[in-house]
Formats: sequence, C-alpha cells, structure tokens
Amino acid sequence: MFFDIAKETIETIFEKDPAAKSKREVIFCYPGFHAITLHYFAHKLWLSKHLFLARFVSHFSRVLTGIEIHPGATLGRKLFIDHGMGVVIGETAIVGDDVVIYQGVTLGAGPEARMGSATRNLKRHPTLGNGVVVGSGAEIQGDITVGDGSRIASGSIILKDVPPNSVVVGVPGRIVRKDGIKVENPDPEAEAIKRLNEKIATLEKTVAALKSDMARPEALMSITTPVRNGEEPEKVKVGHSESGSNGNDKSNSGTLGAPMDDPIEIYLHGAGI
Repeated sequence: MFFDIAKETIETIFEKDPAAKSKREVIFCYPGFHAITLHYFAHKLWLSKHLFLARFVSHFSRVLTGIEIHPGATLGRKLFIDHGMGVVIGETAIVGDDVVIYQGVTLGAGPEARMGSATRNLKRHPTLGNGVVVGSGAEIQGDITVGDGSRIASGSIILKDVPPNSVVVGVPGRIVRKDGIKVENPDPEAEAIKRLNEKIATLEKTVAALKSDMARPEALMSITTPVRNGEEPEKVKVGHSESGSNGNDKSNSGTLGAPMDDPIEIYLHGAGI
C-alpha cells in the first residue's frame, strides 16, 4: 500500500510540476514528496493510538522538510505540495484528492484555537474538496469547507465556506468567479479610494476656477477697491472654467476624468485585485 501511494505521488508531482526533470529528482529533491510519505507512517501510528511516536515522526518530517502536517490530518490521493516551506496542516484538516498546495499555506483552527482544550475533540480545521488549488501564503481558518475545483489566490484569508468551482481572492476572501462566470463584488477599499478621488477632482477643479477668476483684472479690481462712505464692498463673483467645477468633465478616458495611466485609475480597473 505504501509503495502504491509513493509511486502515485511521484507520478503526480512529475506530471504537475514543469520544473521536474526526472522521477529520481522528485524522489530525492522534493520536500513535498518526503512530507507526504512520512505522513503516511505518522498517520498510521496516530490511528493505532501510538500518539507520541506519531508526533515524533511528524516533528522529524517538519525538521527535514519545513512542512508541518499533524499526524491526525487526513490527506487524499495525488496531493502535490509544491516547494512547501512553511505549510501547516492542522490535526482535524481533511484534504481531498488531486489538491495542489503551495508554500506558506496554513490550514488552521481559526478562533477555535483560542478556546484551548475545550475544542480538543472537535472538528476545527478546514476541509478541502477534490481538485482544489491553494496559492502561496493563503490562510484557510476554522471548520469550513472549500468546494471541489475551487482556487484560492495567494495571500488570501478564508474564514467561511467556499462553494465548488469558485475563485477566491482578497482579505477577507471574496468570490470573484463562480463556474467560470465573473461575480461582481463590492470592494470597500476600492470604493473608498474612488470617493476620495472624486472629491479631490472636484476640489482641484474648484481651485482652478478660483485661480482663473483671480487672474482677471476686473476680479482683482473688485477685491482691491476700498470701502467708501460705509458702502458694502463688491462681492467677487466666482466664475466657472470651460470644463465646469462640478466634476462632470469627461474629456479623458478614465472614470473620473483622469488619464487611464493614472495609478488610481489603474487600481480601480482591477490592478488592485
């Protein structure tokens, strides 16, 4: 059984990693392969109630590979842990078949971890369905389920269930694609930047209009005319530039009248996601 799993894992890594040049290289130079094969023994010891030995094998694997897999975790077939340094898979985590996990990924306990021994025998780690891909540095926390075929973007933090065939990005994670169709999601950060940019654009146009009016001789005369015989001073009338000061100038290609190479415009058109 062990040799069947090892052979299958080698073939999976060789198939999925274009950097692999030979199966011998996979056997001797891939920490993901070492971690998965050592977990096989650690998990068998755990199920046999040899808990200390199981943890010892797990700890040895961590020292050797930089990948920490609790012996109680359940791993599916054809798992590929690419590079792997810093990967942490918790005790009650369940990983499906054909899953790809990149470096720095955590399948953690989430808020349940702060409850200590009260959650010792409870499911508190994530479940990954079949065919899931988890990008480097992603955090999946708590007893949640990531559906089959979903993809978690690098650096994302996932705190709730993800439906099958979804693409999730961001902190906290939000679904941007479902079954290949783009999902419109409000982005509070982008919306805040957009509103600030609109306000700045309006203020800049108002200041430009004021400068234009102040430059006219009649405006200067009305300001410098002294008050005589108790008369009210003339009020300076603020005119409007040709583009107007209401922020509705659409002469440029950007949504706020800014050129499309403006950094804020680039962000608002998707570069920040």
